[in-house]
Amino acid sequence: MSGRATNALVLATRNRHKLREFERLLAPRPVLALRDGVVLPPEVGETFAANALPKARAAAAATGSVAIADDSGIEAAALGGAPGVYSARYAGEGASDEENLFKLLREAPAGSPLAYVCVLVYVDPETGEEICFEGRCTGRLAEAPRGSGGFGYDPAFIPDDREDGRTMAELSEAEKDAISHRGRVARKLLAWLES
Repeated sequence: MSGRATNALVLATRNRHKLREFERLLAPRPVLALRDGVVLPPEVGETFAANALPKARAAAAATGSVAIADDSGIEAAALGGAPGVYSARYAGEGASDEENLFKLLREAPAGSPLAYVCVLVYVDPETGEEICFEGRCTGRLAEAPRGSGGFGYDPAFIPDDREDGRTMAELSEAEKDAISHRGRVARKLLAWLES
């Protein structure tokens, strides 16, 4: 078994929702929270990979440990792929999940195609290895938010992988993990780590 198959992973994020989700998705492999004092670079890239890679590099350099970082968001076909890399600040810097969601609902027509995208980057400071993985989940925009699970745009995202019309926020964690962009990217990372 390779060394990379047994290492804990430092997740370069301050988002507690993402930390909990990756802890679940990558179990039983340990996923460690980023320690206080580690400064992450701002997300100023034009692509998900351009935002994720500097965060993983910064976390790996600061901790001396293998680090992973993601950047993810939602792309609306009716808006030319927006909000994309601006998903977390679509309604402005410091906007809440609800404000971002309602801006999307105002600007894109109900039933129009959506895609959740997650790019996950792995950085090993000892070997210099840097690997990038992408996961996607397609769906369509609900008329109004439904469900109390998940976060972000989940209450208005109806995944194509389900035929019952429920939003991501109406699915159980196990149902969501099986089809989500983060679930898919986590399985790619795990398969690579075990190879």
